[in-house]
Amino acid sequence: MILTGPEITAAATDGRLRITPFDNSQVNPNSYNVRLGPTLLTYKTPVLDAHQPNPTHRIEIGADGYVLKPGQLYLGHTVEQVGSDTFVPLLFGRSSVGRLGLFVEITAPIGDIGFHGQWTLMLSPIRPLRVYAGMKIGQIMFFVAVGPITPYSGKYQAASGPKPSAYWQDVAPLEAVAP
Repeated sequence: MILTGPEITAAATDGRLRITPFDNSQVNPNSYNVRLGPTLLTYKTPVLDAHQPNPTHRIEIGADGYVLKPGQLYLGHTVEQVGSDTFVPLLFGRSSVGRLGLFVEITAPIGDIGFHGQWTLMLSPIRPLRVYAGMKIGQIMFFVAVGPITPYSGKYQAASGPKPSAYWQDVAPLEAVAP
């Protein structure tokens, strides 16, 4: 089951989910709009290594916005800190943003129960697009979980700002991997 807009508001009010800051004007019939934060990251190297940390370049979005370029992955973040110990959150791009040719969070939309923090957004434009800090970039839906809950306590917990991949923390040392 998916939470309706009035139930999202009720759950944010009674603490079953946290959205900070919460703005009632961002509540939709069955989702909550999230806004693009002021910071972007891009990776510095042309080849990324899944087994190593990858260096990033920080970009601050100014008042005139920032032009995203095709062929580049940008890591953005939500203004809002969102999380729940009760509901499963899923984040998708808004259709108005998709119609501008921007893919938002296309490969990893599901959040874990128990995660609380700003969400890192994977942004991929198909043509140059000027974006602005504070623009409504995505929407989060909340689903009812069935069964016992083990809250998330992983490496991205309490994220603030965009976070690059920490996949390398999940990889066993190469010498321990059998051929």
